[in-house]
Amino acid sequence: MDDIWQPIWLSIRLATVTTAFLLVLGAPLAWWLARSPRRWKEAVAAIVAMPLVLPPTVLGFYLLLALGPDGPAQYLNGHGLAFTFEGLVIGSIIYSLPFVVQPIRNAFEAFGEKPLEAAATLGAGPWDRFWHVALPLARPGILTGAVLGFAHTIGEFGVVLMIGGDIPGETRVLSVAIYDYVETLQWRKAHLLAGGMVAFAFIVVLAVLLLNRRPARQGASA
Repeated sequence: MDDIWQPIWLSIRLATVTTAFLLVLGAPLAWWLARSPRRWKEAVAAIVAMPLVLPPTVLGFYLLLALGPDGPAQYLNGHGLAFTFEGLVIGSIIYSLPFVVQPIRNAFEAFGEKPLEAAATLGAGPWDRFWHVALPLARPGILTGAVLGFAHTIGEFGVVLMIGGDIPGETRVLSVAIYDYVETLQWRKAHLLAGGMVAFAFIVVLAVLLLNRRPARQGASA
């Protein structure tokens, strides 16, 4: 059963690392999209959201070119980052970015200007207002983004297959392992992993619904 647990732990590791990067990158980006007066910010938002509509194989193809031995990533180590765990992290960050940025942006936009203006009158600078006012108020959106980013990374297939292939212990994540078991007619192992993914998906959807319901309850009670 080691060949079943290996892709599970690799997927969890990939999703954990990816989600951490997504929160570090996504929260400031969502803040800028929510607060910036620039007219072209929606063009940036459209670029961030493109993985929602692009076929995963298209995104994976261009990532493969970028991370391959002839792409820009060759300057990092001489042979690129395709078919490595690091390459999977980069691809996962790009592919899951809209699932993290959009809920956080919505949360930043939801509480309006008054809390920030009140903090400014008390002498809080832009950095303090972001850390001590905006982030705590946007906590439900941040948690939702983290859950969605983690879950979306766990369920990736097209992008990770294109840029990572099927290397056991290195790039063979859950979705790729299920595909491989089906191809080789190992139905029991495919059922175990696929059934686990169904249960995981239910838990994720339920968690997101509960997270989104809590602010509404708090607003009603206020």
